[in-house]
Amino acid sequence: MHSISNFMATPADEGQLISMLIKLMNAHKAMEIGVLTGCSLLAIALALPSHGKILAMDIDRKYYELGLPIIEKAGVAHKIDFKEGPALPLLDKLLQDDNNKGTFDFIFVDADKENYLNYHKRVIELVRVGGLIAYDNTLWNGSVAVPPDAPMDEVVKAFRGFVMDSIKLLPLIQGLRFAKFLLVMELLCVAVSFDHSSSVYCH
Repeated sequence: MHSISNFMATPADEGQLISMLIKLMNAHKAMEIGVLTGCSLLAIALALPSHGKILAMDIDRKYYELGLPIIEKAGVAHKIDFKEGPALPLLDKLLQDDNNKGTFDFIFVDADKENYLNYHKRVIELVRVGGLIAYDNTLWNGSVAVPPDAPMDEVVKAFRGFVMDSIKLLPLIQGLRFAKFLLVMELLCVAVSFDHSSSVYCH
């Protein structure tokens, strides 16, 4: 069950970053895994065009309903398709239909960290070429900057290894590392899908 705190809410600057990315890429179809009260969901819905749609998934609807009056007041509730339940089975169901593959412009993952890699294996099939996948909390407590043997949560350690190993494999072109799935920022990792092959670019 979720516990609500300021720490768990999407910061305003992160919401603005997400909004900017969506507008820059002219996204029309989005997905969010892990909604809670809908701070980031609202930012995504506001950034999408009037006909845009976002598929929102969370294990518990009651916190989403706490934020729903604000979403309705903003006039973007019609853009949201909320699905209650564990995300992995919902993603697997989407993948059963080939028509869903490669159709999402933007995907934001901010759910249970122990399943980040499991989410990635699925959403990478759902995002379109040229689309973005954003992972929140990937630089948790500066974990990417500490020695490999430093004490850290096992979940964070596993994802840290995934991020760091991916960076080592990237081609460097004129000083920029172009990414399929990770553009590392202070609180956010963004994945750019170029051709369904993995590479990373760090800021």
